[in-house]
Amino acid sequence: MTTHLLTGAGSGIGAALARRLLDRGDEVVVLARDAGRARQIAEELPGVSPVVGDLAQPGRLSWALSKQSLPDRIDSLVHAAGVVDLGTVGDLTPALWDRQLAVNLVAPAELTRLLLPVLRVSRGHVVFVNSGAGLRANPGWSAYAASKHGLKALADALRLEEAEYGVRVTSVYPGRTATPMQERVHQQEGQEYDPTRFITPEAIATTILTALDLPRDAHLTDLTVRPQG
Repeated sequence: MTTHLLTGAGSGIGAALARRLLDRGDEVVVLARDAGRARQIAEELPGVSPVVGDLAQPGRLSWALSKQSLPDRIDSLVHAAGVVDLGTVGDLTPALWDRQLAVNLVAPAELTRLLLPVLRVSRGHVVFVNSGAGLRANPGWSAYAASKHGLKALADALRLEEAEYGVRVTSVYPGRTATPMQERVHQQEGQEYDPTRFITPEAIATTILTALDLPRDAHLTDLTVRPQG
């Protein structure tokens, strides 16, 4: 039995990946921000095992996980959660910076740190679902792009640090994907949202599975995915 721990499994890319993993018989543990959300995800994704930890408070993750049972073996850790608040540098408040950096960067770093001992034993795989904004910053995207540029740096450093333990690290950089987050982005941009114009979450889930399923003699480090057309 292969075991995966996912963040962001409540919707979008994380939910699509969780379904694919469950359908093929893998064990899926999902991180939810609170008990109510954990129950909701468990109802939407029968077969998952939820644990509670709020990514907006990364300093409390260690305490939260210490009060719950985690699998003895974890083969992959997939960071698919994220938040975005658009705004110019002149308008973004410290609270908006703090929220995006906490959820998109500091929490993945802390969760990875906490789970590294078991990932080393299993020679596991860490996947960071980044963004095109992790490679290029556009006007209005400074805080989100900064968090995602930081996530790239985290992944690059982790890959080199953990190579001796056989832990693989992959960054996936999706372009605009038809998720609830993308719908919210369009609301912030004042644009009409048409999900047919964008990548499906299932396509990104397939990309992640490709990286996870690659034989041990190879390692996909960075994958960029863009909408067709």
